[in-house]
Amino acid sequence: MTQHSEDSLSVRHAQLQESEPKLRIRDRALRLGVTEAELVAADCGVASTALAGTAQEIVSALGVLGPVMALSRNDWAVHERHGSYVGIQAAGPVGIVLGPDIDLRLFFGSWKYFYAVVENGRHSLQFFDKAGLAVHKIYRTDQTDGAAWEAFVARFGAAQKPEVTIEPVSATVEADTPSDASALRAHWLALKDTHDFFTMLRQFQVSRLGALRAAGDDLARRVEADGVERMLTQAADTALPIMCFVANRGIVQIHTGPVKKLLRTGPWFNVLDESFNLHLNTEAVASTWVVRKPTTDGWVTALELYTEGGELIVQFFGARKPGQPELAGWTELLQSLGAQTLAA
Repeated sequence: MTQHSEDSLSVRHAQLQESEPKLRIRDRALRLGVTEAELVAADCGVASTALAGTAQEIVSALGVLGPVMALSRNDWAVHERHGSYVGIQAAGPVGIVLGPDIDLRLFFGSWKYFYAVVENGRHSLQFFDKAGLAVHKIYRTDQTDGAAWEAFVARFGAAQKPEVTIEPVSATVEADTPSDASALRAHWLALKDTHDFFTMLRQFQVSRLGALRAAGDDLARRVEADGVERMLTQAADTALPIMCFVANRGIVQIHTGPVKKLLRTGPWFNVLDESFNLHLNTEAVASTWVVRKPTTDGWVTALELYTEGGELIVQFFGARKPGQPELAGWTELLQSLGAQTLAA
């Protein structure tokens, strides 16, 4: 952005913030027809310092901060997890953070703009993709090593902010139905690992939701819209540990463990636990599916929520590690959401 356009944006932002002070920065960006990265870079409602270095270099150094809050989201779900960045592997185009609390899969190809941000006294590190959308945010907490945080910002802080140049994301063109549904089903039944599912979609050039519709009710079964609330409520009541995956183009953030405190606030159904928060806009959920996949460890069952446009909102699994079978209680819980018998 030019200085003139930044000045104009700052004026429009100040007017919006004065008229609607409770709007979050993501919503203010939408109202103003800009991206969140542009607002942060222009110091609209925040004070920001650009971070220099590659995404891999910055992520590799996060372990020094100690306990923080990690936040990843898409348009319909927000995933917040407290913990430390440990088990970091970030040398290549795909990275992982594999700690007992913060568990991430990082796809660095889309990451572009990085900032240290202070908003109303709250400190964060914010990472944006080429389209100016927030990929991941890390918030300083009372447990964070304050000296390490300040040293981190000093280490990576840039003397000048790079100009934000938005690159629109090309939409992926996928078929809504496979050309050969029987071949897709046969391939699905031969899967050995849940991670091979994406490869299968590419091979058959079909959307994820299109594959679910074509696979057969024993492999992918649509259930009632309240399925996610029923599942979370029963999991909380029985202390059944689950896994919750929320993703955007640049990251997958995972929670593993039980859920306890559930609360609905308008369209949002929330998990509000001490170390894990989930905010799920159930009004955006157009379809809910129980999905069954074979693996070398046995059948793995997921609850998946989709928008009207076929975008994946959130996935839930029973808590498990590679080499372990699925929890029987999880299988029974998802089976109870519908009458159709799942594949076995």
